[in-house]
Amino acid sequence: MVEIRPGQSLELLKELHILTRDGKLNQDSRRKLKQVYHLCQFIEPLLEESLAAQGDLTLVDHGAGKSYLGFILYDLFLKSRDVGRVFGIETRAELVQKSRDLALRLGFARMSLLNLSVAESIASPLLPPQVDIVTALHACDTATDDAIRFALAKRARFIVLVPCCQAEVAAALRRHKNESLARGALAEIWRHPIHTREFGSHVTNVLRCLLLEAHGYQLTVTELVGWEHSMKNELIIARRGAAPRGNARERLGRILQELNLDDLRERFDC
Repeated sequence: MVEIRPGQSLELLKELHILTRDGKLNQDSRRKLKQVYHLCQFIEPLLEESLAAQGDLTLVDHGAGKSYLGFILYDLFLKSRDVGRVFGIETRAELVQKSRDLALRLGFARMSLLNLSVAESIASPLLPPQVDIVTALHACDTATDDAIRFALAKRARFIVLVPCCQAEVAAALRRHKNESLARGALAEIWRHPIHTREFGSHVTNVLRCLLLEAHGYQLTVTELVGWEHSMKNELIIARRGAAPRGNARERLGRILQELNLDDLRERFDC
């Protein structure tokens, strides 16, 4: 049985539609709450480690949307402490304003919601020059790559990604399909549209992992929740401090070449 943790803000859970307006948990909200807790189980040890290492921490959530993740982490982990900041980065001004209003009502004083693009956030004086944790939960398509670019620029200690809707690689595979089929049998893997979509999604995440390894991150790649809950389910956790994998950049380039994806080299820093 999944139950609300002691001290959680009931107002927040209602705003996030985890609790009904009369404070009840129905079957759907129990499932949603279980997923939230499961994700927090992965992130909370990273928060603890960052806090223990330097007595403070900074988490930046990219493609924050309604700042669902940032609010939950602040409520569960930072609300009872006097240190730590959460930044939510979102390009839709109306969502940023709603999140600011909610943070003010809840008294989440160390939570900042910023209406910025990734390029703006890298250079913005509103964010520190170095951050501890960068998250991107279901940031669609290339927004996950944007979050990676931000994390690399800020030398993030940890990066936590749950990618979503990776359409760019699939589109490139479709664009060059006839040429790829003529080059060899491997292109049969993505000849049909459904295979193109799924294969493109997997290839996208493989390229992201190689890019992070090339920049000195050690990776854990697993599933977030059971497939019965979500098909957008891959969880990538990257820890900075490993020696850069020597052949990661070379293998990334070879995959792009062999799959006829050379026009994506700039995006994958190759």
